[in-house]
Amino acid sequence: MRMFAKLAGAATAAVIALSAGSALADGEKIVMGTEGAYPPFNNLEADGSLTGFDIDIAKALCAEMKADCTFVTQEWDGAIPALNAKKFDAFIASMSITAERKQKVDFTKKYYNTPPAIVVPKDSTITEATEAALSGKTLGAQSSTTHSNYAEAHMKGAELKLYPTADEYKLDIANGRIDAVIDDVVVLSEWLKTQDGACCKLLGTLPVDPVINGEGAGIAVRKGDDALREKLNAAIDAIRANGKYKEINAKYFDFDVYGG
Repeated sequence: MRMFAKLAGAATAAVIALSAGSALADGEKIVMGTEGAYPPFNNLEADGSLTGFDIDIAKALCAEMKADCTFVTQEWDGAIPALNAKKFDAFIASMSITAERKQKVDFTKKYYNTPPAIVVPKDSTITEATEAALSGKTLGAQSSTTHSNYAEAHMKGAELKLYPTADEYKLDIANGRIDAVIDDVVVLSEWLKTQDGACCKLLGTLPVDPVINGEGAGIAVRKGDDALREKLNAAIDAIRANGKYKEINAKYFDFDVYGG
């Protein structure tokens, strides 16, 4: 589901301490990887702090597990290799659970699920979020995401332009260099509410392709790390049941981002 003009180049080496709380200082230590350039889900702020739905969910899960968690930022394209190289223990950054990724890593159950969507400039002559309407147009997407894969499979008539980060495609559409972009409907909708997104409008959502879009966003762990995966799954169930998930959801969205 994304990622990072702020993080272009090598993965950030510095660990950003986001302890689940001083009361958990003696708990199990878990290093969480995230991207840090996919608002409103995860974002690296100017002061070095991490914010967003993914981050708040992760901190709630760590508190539920009574774990001492720290976060590191990791470029999207290298996330799975970095996880398998043990640079961190789990990766939470709106990563869709897909069959292709499951060959390399294991996933928790989903913690949210939203569809892809298309955004165009406000003065665009494109009137529908369909392959026919986008045929011959330049469509921007972040590379190595389910959204770029979706465009390759279902928008074959469009000229697909790939970007290493979401920030870069947003800049290009705002400056008239591409005709449309594809990404998660929440990411696009939140961007449209900002001054930078005033250029554009939501054209519509797209039908979910279960093979490409997967089962929703999950937390990736290394193959065979069943202990951590099961602890995270239990914590997801717990925050869904005790109201913490609903509290975090309401902080960011006016609808249930968990999905059906």
